[in-house]
Amino acid sequence: MSDVTTDQALSGGVGGAAALEPLLRDVLAALAEGARRRAGPLPAGTPGELAVEVARAFASEGGGLTALTELLAYGSADPADPFCAAHLHCPPLAVAVAADLAVSALNPSLDSWDQAPAATALETSLLAELADLVGFGSAAAGVLTSGGTESNLMGLMLARDAVVGRAAGDRVELAGLPGRGPAGSARPRVFASEAVHFSVRRAAALLGLGEEAVVAVPADRELRMDAGALAGALGASVRRGELPVAVVATAGTTDTGAIDPLRACAALAAEHGAWLHVDAAYGGGALLSDRLAPLLDGLALADSVSLDWHKLGWQPAAAGVFLVRRAETYASLARRAAYLNPADDEEAGYPSLLGYSLRTTRRADAFKIVVTLRTLGRAGLGRLVEACHDLAWHGAAAVRAHRRLELHADPVLTAFLFRYVPADPARSDEVNAGLRRRLLREGRAVVGRTELPGSGPGRVRLKLTLLNPYATPADLDRLVAAVAAAGEAEELAP
Repeated sequence: MSDVTTDQALSGGVGGAAALEPLLRDVLAALAEGARRRAGPLPAGTPGELAVEVARAFASEGGGLTALTELLAYGSADPADPFCAAHLHCPPLAVAVAADLAVSALNPSLDSWDQAPAATALETSLLAELADLVGFGSAAAGVLTSGGTESNLMGLMLARDAVVGRAAGDRVELAGLPGRGPAGSARPRVFASEAVHFSVRRAAALLGLGEEAVVAVPADRELRMDAGALAGALGASVRRGELPVAVVATAGTTDTGAIDPLRACAALAAEHGAWLHVDAAYGGGALLSDRLAPLLDGLALADSVSLDWHKLGWQPAAAGVFLVRRAETYASLARRAAYLNPADDEEAGYPSLLGYSLRTTRRADAFKIVVTLRTLGRAGLGRLVEACHDLAWHGAAAVRAHRRLELHADPVLTAFLFRYVPADPARSDEVNAGLRRRLLREGRAVVGRTELPGSGPGRVRLKLTLLNPYATPADLDRLVAAVAAAGEAEELAP
């Protein structure tokens, strides 16, 4: 290794740590300098101006690790800043980032035991612990995923294989979807709230069901699925000769944190022979809190569940989890590749996780979650969840008390919707959209934006998603005041 320069050295082996050490010092210094230059939640200026600076650095041969890391830090939206509160984009815990560094340095891949001996066992143990947290028990199975989008795809894929396969008397994963028409099968249908994550429709398209197979069930004002409307939609579908394949319930919508009536969804899915998938990518974090866990009553009745620990778990992305209640329902995904998981190896005691994932090469994302759980414990993480929940309630109260702001609904988890109310109500959408861009342009705040279901003007809402447990009530007061001030400036702008 003495003949290899630091820039050419490898990160593994006995000498890998020594090669990393000076580079890490450079990275840490560059991160600090980039944050100092940014001096806020994101860089001030327009997207075009930042793109010019990035292009200049990209083209420079003298850039390298330090310069480009400083640029990345300067040009990032920093979720650790209390004024960065738009998305389900958490500030990761330092201990989780340090654990992730170890994974990057060692580069295990979970597609075969001989590429990741310890990581294979660690992921298996973690999934058993998380299945117990959900309430699934020892018959469960699962895998680490890239996030809720991949997990939702897997849930609908297994629902398709189980329910359509049962109705067709064939293995859909082998034979494909049965034909339609007078002699063909019933049209498959997936039922989900009108506020469901967009990835559900994308998954239906990828799985050959088609986006039109997703039936949008009305939601209430808090964007929680109406159980009565779900019952009516399922009944009407059956009367039309269609096949209910899945009910997708959401435990924590991205806009309001709303949690669908899980027990009612489970009962209706079971009544119609449909699979119940619960997208708890956001709301699954409530399981860490004694105060909030009861909100997820009925989660254990699901056939499959999505969780994301890179939301209310403070992990670097990606840290998604997909779980099924019964391991045998995973059968359609099982695959064998002679060069990765030969049968005789498994018979000899060498386990393989290949048949649990849509991916082949897969990094050991379980490791950072294990380290975090063993360092903070469920109780420690639960305190962080509850701190964010408290902040959301404080922010909502500050909005309610402001004469120019209107709260949409009280928080369920750690997010809430609101809007600035201009003197001319007809300008509501224009002003709220504009004030958000004004805050971005000035580098002052990152505030979310969404639209309520329905049609016509007046649907644009601003959103605060509170995932920084170390932000303070005073920070929230200042952020709310900054939003209102930006609204007034936007209203008066020519």
